This record gives sequence, structure tokens and C-alpha cells, in this order.
Amino acid sequence: MSYSRMKIGGRKLVKSNIVREEKDVLLEARKKLGFTQQQVADKAKIVLRQYQKFESGERKLSSSSFWMASKVIQVLELDVTNFAGGKYLLVQTNEDIISNTNKK
Repeated sequence: MSYSRMKIGGRKLVKSNIVREEKDVLLEARKKLGFTQQQVADKAKIVLRQYQKFESGERKLSSSSFWMASKVIQVLELDVTNFAGGKYLLVQTNEDIISNTNKK
């Protein structure tokens, strides 16, 4: 994670860049769809333990066979091209006020 600080109107902001891991993308997509791990595995026609390894980060989906990866990605309603290109791992920017220097 990288940070940069800036001061705007007497307020200090921290701009943070967060890079998500592949396992986080899978978990978020599954939860968004309301699926269990078993449902994803069944729909993708893979063994539950295989999917659990992807979601836990024990194994990377991107290093599995194209067939397996594309089936899981399709079930999670993600785009294969965007997944392969790392678009789901893109940096998210958050700005939080950490102090107000104009306090009286």
C-alpha cells in the first residue's frame, strides 16, 4: 500500500492506494451474488476443495487451467478478459481526513 499526504483548506488528507488480491476479488464476487462456495464449485463443475483453495489464496485461479479459470469467472459473472488483464485488481483510491489544522 502506498500513501501520499496533501493539505487542502486546512485539512490533511491521506490518499491511499489499495491493491486487492485475486482471492479478495473471488470472495467479493461470490458474496455479491449470494452464492456459497459449494454453489460456485457446482456451477463451475469443479470440486469444492479446488474452489476453496482459490478463495483462500492457497492457489491462484490465474495459474490454473484456462478451462477451470474461465468456468469460475463465468459463474461469478466476471469478465474473463478483465480478470486476465488484472482489471479487478486495480488500485482503489481512498481519501480520509486525518486532521483539521484550522481548529480554534
